[in-house]
Amino acid sequence: MRRWVGALVAGLCLAFLVPAAPASAHAALVSTTPEQGSVIGSSPTKVSLTFNEPVRVIPGKTQVIAPDGKRINTGDPVASGGTLSLDVRPADHPLGTYLVSYRIISADGHPLSGGFMFSVGAPSQTAPSALEDDPTVGVLMPVARYAGYVGLTLVVGPLLFLTVLWPRRTPTRGPTRLVRVGLGLIAASTVASFWLQAPYTSGAGPLDVSATELREVALSSFGLWSAVRLVVLAAVVVLLRVRSPLRAAHPVAVRERVLVGAGGPPVLDQPPAERPVPRPGHRASPVPLLLLGGVGLLTWPLSGHAAASPMPPVSAVADTVHLASMAVWLGGLVVLVGFVLRKGWADRRALGVVLPVWSRWAAVAVCWLVLGGVVQAVIEIGGVSALFDTRYGLLILAKAGLLGAVLAVAFFSRRLVMRRLPDRLGRLVAAELGLAAIVLAASSVLVQTTPGRSADIEAQAAADAVGYSTTLNSSLFSVQFEIFPVQIGENNTLHAFVYTPAGKPVEVAEWRVTAALPDKGIPPIPNEVVSIRGNQGIGAITFPYPGEWELTLTIRLDDLNQATVKTTVDVPAGA
Repeated sequence: MRRWVGALVAGLCLAFLVPAAPASAHAALVSTTPEQGSVIGSSPTKVSLTFNEPVRVIPGKTQVIAPDGKRINTGDPVASGGTLSLDVRPADHPLGTYLVSYRIISADGHPLSGGFMFSVGAPSQTAPSALEDDPTVGVLMPVARYAGYVGLTLVVGPLLFLTVLWPRRTPTRGPTRLVRVGLGLIAASTVASFWLQAPYTSGAGPLDVSATELREVALSSFGLWSAVRLVVLAAVVVLLRVRSPLRAAHPVAVRERVLVGAGGPPVLDQPPAERPVPRPGHRASPVPLLLLGGVGLLTWPLSGHAAASPMPPVSAVADTVHLASMAVWLGGLVVLVGFVLRKGWADRRALGVVLPVWSRWAAVAVCWLVLGGVVQAVIEIGGVSALFDTRYGLLILAKAGLLGAVLAVAFFSRRLVMRRLPDRLGRLVAAELGLAAIVLAASSVLVQTTPGRSADIEAQAAADAVGYSTTLNSSLFSVQFEIFPVQIGENNTLHAFVYTPAGKPVEVAEWRVTAALPDKGIPPIPNEVVSIRGNQGIGAITFPYPGEWELTLTIRLDDLNQATVKTTVDVPAGA
């Protein structure tokens, strides 16, 4: 018994005294479909990567690049355990070498980068490289969105005024033109967004678009809802021409008769007998227009973030309410600044009817606007930290600040309305509209920004560690490698893959890796790297001090073929 107790105590002592073995390595790529370096007969419709442990997807960090340099994966991969599956559209020029690059998070929370190549028909003379999106498309997409929002504002606000608040004997030419301009802007914005969605997906320039890419956009949910929006626009145009709701009798005239008949003060100079009395048969029903407007508004959220939201129905309703309220409020401000508050618009006393009614409507619209925006923000941000740590959250804060300034101006405008001082109202309403236009621009950028709920997943998962990954090319080979973590000391692991320029794995005869810090006069420090599985190498890199370390990789393929590539690794002081 004593011997067993003694053995147990000795074992426990050894467990505490012997240094702990390194933790098992994070996820490694086991197999791919198509296989690495393989040559297949046709462009694939699906690409899959299998790892030795479950992995998580980092949005936007896995891509399939065709031989012509365009991205052809349709969205992010789907993770099922240790397997990632990507849907791939047919390449415009299918023959040649394809690059699959990925960045995922392994089960232990470490980010891992890498890639592989395969070819269709025959390898290309030069392999494609990881793609950076064309910045022009990134600018044009929010511009197209902004034009659509402006168009929506110019349609909803003027239509509301013309059908409900416009005095009968006041000219309608100006607001009618605004409605037509708004319809044109929405149509142009929809067509432009549809076109730009192709290079936005492929990463190419705004004019580098093929018929195949446009077809893929047309068959996507984005394309289908864009088509629905255009159909709704066409129906609205027909309805406005046939039913002529812009020339219908207006409740303002009814309000005038009620005020006079009740003994109230006349609001127009003409006697009651000459004042027009609306006939029910002459008034166009607003129901078809409202139904079309609701369907048209719904196409915006269903082609945006709401479709991928954790709660799609709630997001779609909140976004629709947000858009409708914005269009009513801002569209009304446009009519006020452009027509109602100008001299000679109508009898001065008519403002006593129009402005209080509009002020109440604006207050209700702003309440629904804020409510819809808050619901959207709660769903899309995903957490309080993302409000301050992501671009999406910062844009939300900026938009909220601007909206607060607009509401402050609107408060003073409402006070002037209640005090019946329309002469002082013009400048305040103009300032309110100008600030609101900036809020609208922020909304356009926000729609094209990755939501906080899915942004910076990598940073959250690897908050306590920093990694480095890149691809270096020479005339003999292409080497993809990562160093994880990047910190002061010797516990930094380098994991590298070597391919020929055509994308085939190539066996490495010898690795020589050095790290130097010229700023501190530290000469190149050799680091041991060994080959595993032929084209893969693994080893430990030592960084004694923080700073910009020069990493040199000399890779010998055989007795006659050898090349050297270099890069710079930033080792932070706090690591």
